[in-house]
Amino acid sequence: MIVNATEFKTRAGKYLDIVEKEEIIITRNGKEVAKLVPIRKEGTPNADFLYGLLSNFENKDVTKEQIRDKRVNEKYK
Repeated sequence: MIVNATEFKTRAGKYLDIVEKEEIIITRNGKEVAKLVPIRKEGTPNADFLYGLLSNFENKDVTKEQIRDKRVNEKYK
């Protein structure tokens, strides 16, 4: 979701509820200036990693080998 800074300031509470479900990009004068992202629960670093990684795959039926290869490739870039 994209929202301008004035709208965000006016209705911050509304956007704090929304950010639990999706990221919010805040703009000022038509330019992106900030990104509000949900905090992941503590104790789930592996799940957070996979969540971010899987968002890059069009096909969500990926194998553990594909995930491993992607992780290794990004680590050594």
